[in-house]
Amino acid sequence: MTVTTGAPGPDDTSGAPRARIAVLGSTNMDLVAYARVAPGLGETVTGESFRTVAGGKGANQAVAAALAGGDVTMIGAVGDDDFGPRLRGVLDDAGVSTAALRTVDGASGTAHIVVDGEGHNAIVVVPGANGTVTALTAQDERVVAAADALLLQLELPLDGVLAGLVTARAHGVRTVLTPAPAQPLADELLSLVDLLVPNEHEAAALTGHREPLRAARALLERVPEVVVTLGAEGCLYARRDAEPLVVPARRTTAVDTTAAGDTFVGTLAVALGEGRPAPDALAWATAASALSVQRHGASSSMPRRADIDRLAASAP
Repeated sequence: MTVTTGAPGPDDTSGAPRARIAVLGSTNMDLVAYARVAPGLGETVTGESFRTVAGGKGANQAVAAALAGGDVTMIGAVGDDDFGPRLRGVLDDAGVSTAALRTVDGASGTAHIVVDGEGHNAIVVVPGANGTVTALTAQDERVVAAADALLLQLELPLDGVLAGLVTARAHGVRTVLTPAPAQPLADELLSLVDLLVPNEHEAAALTGHREPLRAARALLERVPEVVVTLGAEGCLYARRDAEPLVVPARRTTAVDTTAAGDTFVGTLAVALGEGRPAPDALAWATAASALSVQRHGASSSMPRRADIDRLAASAP
């Protein structure tokens, strides 16, 4: 069977080979309520607006990578409900190949999100169809083998994540794991990860260290490279054979941080796949993340390559 790849990346006029990115992850419909103040436990508040937006950490990273110029294929599952075709359509429209996105009986994944007046969010994810992805098909394996990098998260069953990592390692494909939602991870799984990208809370959950540099050093005992994202403070990059590097965030006013981390990871994977040095790749991904927080929604907030280039080339 021939593996279908994504359409040409938006704004990609460089003529250089495009980074080939496979994403094994979740595809959800985000049900987003905006309120001036998020409710506490047992509390009801009046919201200001409501939106349904395609999301899921896997789909978010796939869209971000495609809009940044990558050749992206999504591996995962949607349900046969009303959300399934809408989710597939959003990926298709962004230039992501959905040839390996299964349709299964039952509900698609959903994420129930509250965004407050400061742009902060709280999220409950219901896996739905994502929970069926416990192994790779033969087509999935071919998609992974043809990629420069495989992006993974933890909104799929761990058996499926591990299967993806094993396949990527067997074919010499770089693996990038976002350990979210945070949970304990076995050494067997982490030993197959090339680049781990937690936020500071996930890094603390994995190591017990709240200070990001200490957490990064602890994680380097289990993986060769780490990027700890620090929100408005930027990111911290560490690898075993080099001094840590802090890349500051771009100054901006956030209206919705829902997909900032996924935008960062998808864009970073494209930059690394194009062979950019880590400092340049991190700065480019940081610019993309800064653009995403200025817009509402998940996939709908993600910037195109030309916009990222423009901001990255400007003064901080």
